[in-house]
Amino acid sequence: MKTSRLVLLIAIIAAVVSCGQRKSDVDTRVENILRQMTLSEKIGQMNQISVGGEVSNYAGAIRDGQVGSILNEVDPVKVNEYQRLAVEESRLGIPLLVARDVIHGFHTIFPIPLGLAATFDPQLVEEGARVAALEATAQGVRWTFSPMLDIARDPRWGRIAEGSGEDPYLDARMAEAMVYGYQGRTADSTSMAACIKHFVGYGAAEGGRDYNSTLIPEHLLRNVYLPPFEAAVKAGAMTLMTSFNDNDGIPSTGNKYVVKDILRGEWGFDGLVVTDWNSMGEMINHGFAADRPEAVKKAVAAGVDMDMMTYGFIGHLEEMVRRGEVKESQIDAAVRDVLRVKVKLGLFEHPYINIEEGAAVQYAPEHLAAAHKSAEESAILLKNDGVLPLKDGLRILVTGPMADAPHDQLGTWTFDGEKSHTVTPLKALEERFPGKVIYVPGLAYSRQERDNFSDVVAAARRADVVLAFLGEEAILSGEAHSLADLNLIGSQSELLKALKATGKPVVATVMAGRPLTIERDLENCSAMLYSFHPGTMGGPALANLLAGDVNPSGKAPVTFLRTVGQAPMYYNHNMTGRPYSGELLMKDIPLEAGQTSLGNTSYYLDYGAYPLFPFGFGLSYTTFSYSNIGLDKEEYKANDTISVTFTLANTGSREGTEVAQVYVRDLVGSIARPVKELKAFERVSLAAGESRTITIGIPVSSLAFYGLDGKYGVEPGSFQLWVAGDSASGEPVEFEVL
Repeated sequence: MKTSRLVLLIAIIAAVVSCGQRKSDVDTRVENILRQMTLSEKIGQMNQISVGGEVSNYAGAIRDGQVGSILNEVDPVKVNEYQRLAVEESRLGIPLLVARDVIHGFHTIFPIPLGLAATFDPQLVEEGARVAALEATAQGVRWTFSPMLDIARDPRWGRIAEGSGEDPYLDARMAEAMVYGYQGRTADSTSMAACIKHFVGYGAAEGGRDYNSTLIPEHLLRNVYLPPFEAAVKAGAMTLMTSFNDNDGIPSTGNKYVVKDILRGEWGFDGLVVTDWNSMGEMINHGFAADRPEAVKKAVAAGVDMDMMTYGFIGHLEEMVRRGEVKESQIDAAVRDVLRVKVKLGLFEHPYINIEEGAAVQYAPEHLAAAHKSAEESAILLKNDGVLPLKDGLRILVTGPMADAPHDQLGTWTFDGEKSHTVTPLKALEERFPGKVIYVPGLAYSRQERDNFSDVVAAARRADVVLAFLGEEAILSGEAHSLADLNLIGSQSELLKALKATGKPVVATVMAGRPLTIERDLENCSAMLYSFHPGTMGGPALANLLAGDVNPSGKAPVTFLRTVGQAPMYYNHNMTGRPYSGELLMKDIPLEAGQTSLGNTSYYLDYGAYPLFPFGFGLSYTTFSYSNIGLDKEEYKANDTISVTFTLANTGSREGTEVAQVYVRDLVGSIARPVKELKAFERVSLAAGESRTITIGIPVSSLAFYGLDGKYGVEPGSFQLWVAGDSASGEPVEFEVL
């Protein structure tokens, strides 16, 4: 062992013995490492590279301490070799941080994050993230670029698939769950550092076009786009990623206000801030920096710690420090953040992985069971005229491009998912209904155009019920996959129409990465189940739901539009001065009508004011009723907790689970407030005919917002509160905040 590395090891051990296991413990260890580092080695810790091919291609840079993190290597043999080079052959023996996009599962793939949000089940989402961490860390991955916390109100944006939808409260609860799941409640060798992204406002990309500019004013930024990130920081997220977009002309990677002032200063974040892939270099494209050195200087000034694939820090920082353009103290601050994560993860003690043990973890039965349950809870029943659940003994035609699409069923961002392990609906239904399933694909893939469906129609006439599996391929959502048309693509709508014409009951199951505009398709089916790409175990989950072995409980985490021209449309909008009140539509306008403003309110002449399905919507095979909604008081102080009590009854003939949702409106504020805001939800399972009194506590402090004066607080005044099964239902009760 080299002398310098031996000294470092002794210093670390001494720090552990003297300080105990406290936060200062970590800081002391970091300082002991930092004081022994050369400027070149410090800058090396700020450099992240994507590796591929032979390990020897990167051996020299790692030995020289010029690499702090690698991404995109999941071969455990190679990961161990990379770590050996860093730990045993570099001067100081600092281990590498190995990263990967583990977005909704590693090998065992869960529903896409938008689907996970549809469960309204943070505990289940935490379990899924823990499974992902167990599988990924077993192959050496200790850092994931997830969760994505971008509020997304425009389904044209392909990356809506990767987040939790349009609501800050739901997004925050899912953020906490995923951070806890990835990192574990207590850090150990299975902890995978979460990376909350993209900071900030990326989901508001203009026109839903990926990488595009945003224009988010201060109050909207503070009250809508930042809260999920703050919740994740409070949950202990170890890292954060800056976003590609500029907001009001300032790219995130160079935005000192949001990264240094808010994230670091106001929230006290002491974790690692990494750029998105070359987002530092892209500040040149934005016109925010003239060249790479200027981009480097602005990123460091903003508080960025690590450069992903720009090679800007490693290429320019040392010379810039020598010229006095960047202070070495700025470099030290960044390296502290990098080392702190490595210490917290225990990489100095356990840099290597046991390859045999790691292989045994993948696709463990309990992992598949968790993925199965998540897929069941994520599916949303949008329509049902009584055809579901399926009755035993029926002859079933299975058709459609998503019926047996093991790759596309996994959804976007599944680098390590293996279609050989995917169980498709066709396979699951053949097992669930042996000898009763006829399979005619109709369309080989979702984009296929076809003029004639005579073979499918003939098969439908031999069947008692038709199950059509429709949607979009995995490649059509996610990063760089924005769409201007959200209708079912190819000839899928025509297939559904042809099936409806047979007179047989048709059940449509849609698998997609976003809420598609399916209004025209609803009239051609008797029932519709919507499943955001459901992952490895989607087939058995959907078979159980269709058969009635499981009752659907998913709720829409986003608003479903009638037509793409309504975008962006979301439930928690501000009240206009002229709210819609059921005025004249275009079809009702008389010929040669005089020039008037018609109804003089805010709506579309052709499509009115309402979406197809509101946020929070989802049907069940049973029915639920809400009654006796009341509050414990009529007036509350700012430090009180509102106690909301209501009776929830299962008024149908089947056991079911309802997601009871609590919404609040602040009637008058120093700035205009949303018409409704989700403040609480609870999953409640009830037997047929059972009723239960539920009490939910809502801190008055959760009604706080950033007002006209820029300060955060609860403003006194009148409020309304709803308890219902979706954002558009229920009658309000009123209360006052003093």
